[in-house]
Amino acid sequence: AWLQNFRRIVTRYEYHAGNYLGFVQLGCIIILLRHL
Repeated sequence: AWLQNFRRIVTRYEYHAGNYLGFVQLGCIIILLRHL
């Protein structure tokens, strides 16, 4: 549910799965850093 705040992750603009995975990981890192 926390990843819903990232528009680029919710609507998958990236064609390649590797690029999409990178944005998902970046979103998770940002969420983790916000909650520290």
